[in-house]
Amino acid sequence: MSMKIEQQPLCFDSSILCYDPNTPTQFIWPDHEKPSLDSYTPTNMFMKNEQQPLCFDSSILRYDPNIPAQFIWPDHEKPNLDSPRLRVPPVDIGAFLSDDPIQVSKATQLIDEACKKHGFFLVVNHGVDLELVTQAHEYMDLFFDMPLCEKQVAQRNLGESVGYASSFTGRFSSRLPWKETFTLPYSPDDHHNSKIVENYIVNIMGEDFQEFGKVFQQYTEAMDTLALTIMELVGVSLGVGRSYFKEFFKDNDSLMRLNYYPPCQKPDQTLGTGPHCDPTSLTILHQYYPGLEVFVDDKWHSIDPMPDSFVVNIGDSFMALSNGMYKSCLHRAVVNKQVARKSLTFFLNPSMDKVITSPTELMISTKLYPDFTWRELFEFTQKHHRAEVGTLEAFFNWTTQHAGRSEPMK
Repeated sequence: MSMKIEQQPLCFDSSILCYDPNTPTQFIWPDHEKPSLDSYTPTNMFMKNEQQPLCFDSSILRYDPNIPAQFIWPDHEKPNLDSPRLRVPPVDIGAFLSDDPIQVSKATQLIDEACKKHGFFLVVNHGVDLELVTQAHEYMDLFFDMPLCEKQVAQRNLGESVGYASSFTGRFSSRLPWKETFTLPYSPDDHHNSKIVENYIVNIMGEDFQEFGKVFQQYTEAMDTLALTIMELVGVSLGVGRSYFKEFFKDNDSLMRLNYYPPCQKPDQTLGTGPHCDPTSLTILHQYYPGLEVFVDDKWHSIDPMPDSFVVNIGDSFMALSNGMYKSCLHRAVVNKQVARKSLTFFLNPSMDKVITSPTELMISTKLYPDFTWRELFEFTQKHHRAEVGTLEAFFNWTTQHAGRSEPMK
């Protein structure tokens, strides 16, 4: 029997062995290989641990009265948890599609005013099945409620754009966002036959996630349809016609992101997402709980959730495409002590190698931005720059320096 026991693999349970005064013989090294502990002072060990990527386990940190220093933001960026509300007239998509001249004129006027001022608006009567929206939220809840080790099956690798991420702990070491994300790839085909979202989820999470994949396949297709409809409306408001931007974005390389902002015991010290403009073209977001804030008239404003509406904002790519006529929206997310906030976010982008250049109708006096592709800007934000305020300017400066010519892209 002793031989049989000897042949069993030794179980190294650190939760027990770390307290055992008698180290198992299998772990005792020869005298000439034993380490000198002089170099392992408490200070040195602390510094070594400091260099390890921080693990953001929201199931633990949500109850911690002392949040890690990496999540504490500078005083000038810390949130005011009592921001005034931004009143935004919703844009009626159904009325725009009715082709009633009065309704079309009203919708385009609302879009034009909002996008020239701050790049943010709401859409209602959008045609998206609200039951599908509810299902997407339910599956998102199930995913983020899983243990960290199960979510990490879909871990997003450094430099990649899709997968699960617990904050940006592997990429940055300060001003970390108090959130988790799960990002999915999306590219349509002419008849929505592609199952890229469903296949991606099943491939990394397993067959048990088949229904999860189907729901988000349907949801991203609905977002793609809505985004192209919004682009029709934007085309009319900018005077280039309904079809121009719809055709421009018909073949797209977009992203679907699930966001989870857990409760935080020090919500006045951190941010769910820091101030930034999306480098993408158009963002469509659905939320049930408050937390999203938009910077308008030199101060932050909160956005009240409207369950039957979608929040839409212009991104950097479209600001360049419109030759600066429409603003990229500066926004952030705050957190609270009581409840988790979750949101569904679809990022519309051109196809990767589509050249982003303004239509001639919008170059009234001068061309404000050099030509570039979405791949170039996207890779810049993934590998060289933290997307915040001024990303587009930083991108053009970077490409100029690395290309060695006065015109960054052509």
